[in-house]
Amino acid sequence: MVYEGETEIAMRIVIGVSYDGRTFEGWQSQPSGKTVQDHLEAALSKIAAVPVRVNGAGRTDTGVHALAQVAHFDCESARPESAWVRGANAVLPDAIAVQWAIPISDEFNARFSAIARRYVYLMYVHPVRPSLLAGKAGWYHAPLDLDAMRGAAAMLVGKHDFSAFRSSQCQARTPVRNLTRFTIEAQGPYIIFEVTADAFLHHMVRNLVGCLLYIGKGAHPAAWIEQVLEGRDRKQAAPT
Repeated sequence: MVYEGETEIAMRIVIGVSYDGRTFEGWQSQPSGKTVQDHLEAALSKIAAVPVRVNGAGRTDTGVHALAQVAHFDCESARPESAWVRGANAVLPDAIAVQWAIPISDEFNARFSAIARRYVYLMYVHPVRPSLLAGKAGWYHAPLDLDAMRGAAAMLVGKHDFSAFRSSQCQARTPVRNLTRFTIEAQGPYIIFEVTADAFLHHMVRNLVGCLLYIGKGAHPAAWIEQVLEGRDRKQAAPT
């Protein structure tokens, strides 16, 4: 888009971002300025020499990490793609890194063009808590029944009202989500929960894993998850 009387061209840039979320208050900008979006906008604005507003594919909660968070921004400043990566990373906190950046059509929107989001939750099952993975993995001290957990996870796949698994602070307009994939795999002492959906509610995956943990330790049968889902009451579910 060329503005009349100007030679600058407004470009839309899409970026891939990774971050360790432990020191940030989630993705979305907050008055404190301690979010991933706040830090990205400050860094990219410095490279562009004009204010830059970043739009993410979705929000993440405090403490959640990202391997491939997609975002976009519009900017009239002409910069090589490498500047949006190496330049931004030079001024970003060590816990945030832009992985790639490419120009894209104005029709692209990181949030509305996304076809799915994928969330991975790592659980360490061992009598002793983890050290190097503190803040990166959940921990449970006793063996878990993976078959029962997998059976329960399968009942959650599909388009449902996930009210029973959303936090009281959730701002989503609807609790209905289409969960397309939910797998549970074991690798040594680790259990990997992988969930794919069109979008997630606030604390949704953490609350799902909490319920599956109760099933895995024998507190409830696998069919209990359907009762919780259909009840649409957060109080019926396990703790986060």
